[in-house]
Amino acid sequence: MLAFKNLIKSKDKRMTKSDIVNNISDKLGIDKIDIQSTIEKFMEEVKDSLEKGENVYLRGFGSFIIKTRAEKIGRNISKNIAVKIPSHNIPAFKPAKVFIHKVKTKVSISN
Repeated sequence: MLAFKNLIKSKDKRMTKSDIVNNISDKLGIDKIDIQSTIEKFMEEVKDSLEKGENVYLRGFGSFIIKTRAEKIGRNISKNIAVKIPSHNIPAFKPAKVFIHKVKTKVSISN
């Protein structure tokens, strides 16, 4: 059971929007409310751009892009029938090469 708890803890490494707001506020000395509204406006701008069909490019960080999924045949296993899934667009994030390199070199591999 102890090994399972350690596994949960190691996979629970995550940062929330609240953590980001707190970190930026602490580092810059700006009110949390101002940071939160800035971050939310940034996310809104990214979503609005993607909804308009525009990709968002942030040099050194990555790109928020629209990917098109091809039409395919799926399976409804409860009814055991083939289902046609039409082609559709999905939002995606593609990290910059610099970003990928830093993650590869600085983050240890956890099993």
